[in-house]
Amino acid sequence: MESFDWFVVVMGIGTVFVGLVCIIVLCSIVGAICTAVQKRKDANTAALPIVETAEPIQNRQEIIAAVSAAVAEELGTDISAIRILSFKKI
Repeated sequence: MESFDWFVVVMGIGTVFVGLVCIIVLCSIVGAICTAVQKRKDANTAALPIVETAEPIQNRQEIIAAVSAAVAEELGTDISAIRILSFKKI
């Protein structure tokens, strides 16, 4: 009976360590996949040109009026209750 007790102990500890090794391997694989995806995403964003225009917005007052009317309609308030502090072209 005593040898059977040691067998159970060794199998239990062995199972735990095999499980831990599997978790470590799985984390390494997922980390490698995430790194590859991040590199691919960085390469795609680096390839896109960044365009900055300094031209003024045409019909600025009309655009602000339309945006404030849409916001007032969505919020269900009067247009005079909305105060737009800044507006810039993105």
